Amino acid sequence: MARNGIGSTGGKNGAGQFFLATLLLWLVSVVFEIVFNLRTELLWVICGGCFFQLVNWVVRSWLSRDPLFVNTSVSLLHSIITSASVVFILLNQSLAKGLDEMFDHSELVGGTWNWAYPALCFSCGYFAYDQWDMLQYRLYSGLIPSILVHHLVLLGCFTLALYRNVTINYLILTLICEMHSIFLHVRKLRRMAGIRDSNTALVKLEWVLNWTAFVFARCIPHILITVKLIKDAHKFGKGVELPLALFGMVGMNILNVGLGMDLFHAFRREISNRRNQENSNHHNHGE
Repeated sequence: MARNGIGSTGGKNGAGQFFLATLLLWLVSVVFEIVFNLRTELLWVICGGCFFQLVNWVVRSWLSRDPLFVNTSVSLLHSIITSASVVFILLNQSLAKGLDEMFDHSELVGGTWNWAYPALCFSCGYFAYDQWDMLQYRLYSGLIPSILVHHLVLLGCFTLALYRNVTINYLILTLICEMHSIFLHVRKLRRMAGIRDSNTALVKLEWVLNWTAFVFARCIPHILITVKLIKDAHKFGKGVELPLALFGMVGMNILNVGLGMDLFHAFRREISNRRNQENSNHHNHGE
């Protein structure tokens, strides 16, 4: 994976220039809303971006200068903070209003749960920071890098929702998947640290938690949200909310299928390596 800066030359950097331009346009748009439309609540977006950039500098200064290690460490912190925030928001609302009222269509589309708006802003700031970090250190590959497309779509959906103050609660529900992202980032850091022995109890536990979170924190919530959108389609107005929400959820479900396949191949590869290691050890003892 290339790690030259965004200023590097070469044909492959065309994608980088495009996504950098869209990121700058996004930033101009947010600053315009804050300064000229006095949307001070959007300052949480800037706070989120600055906070994770600060964590990036701390990790780079004290732990490692490897851009991929730094990026993954910051992503792990974001997943932990976001997961804790989402759980707190959901528990707080369920105690205050009850599940029936919480998941009512009008509440999900037009309402905003306590702390949901700043939490969504903070995550939006993270995705902007992460897009910048990946562009800066070329932490992507391919002609049309899927990770950059993913971040651009998320930034577009989140920011539009924040500007219009609609579907905030729906988007908070989609962030439940960050609970699974914790284990994806832990696995990546564990392998970068050289801990690859799949026979250890820690690695086996990590895989159990990884698959459990993949099913219950990523797949099932996203499928349920999609079903809820389709079921309540007639309750939406004629605006862009429904098409945008359905487009976003279809995209997320497709990404989940791809992620599940990648996880399965990685799991099968580790099992295969374990068997080869056991056969090799058995053969050596036999001699």
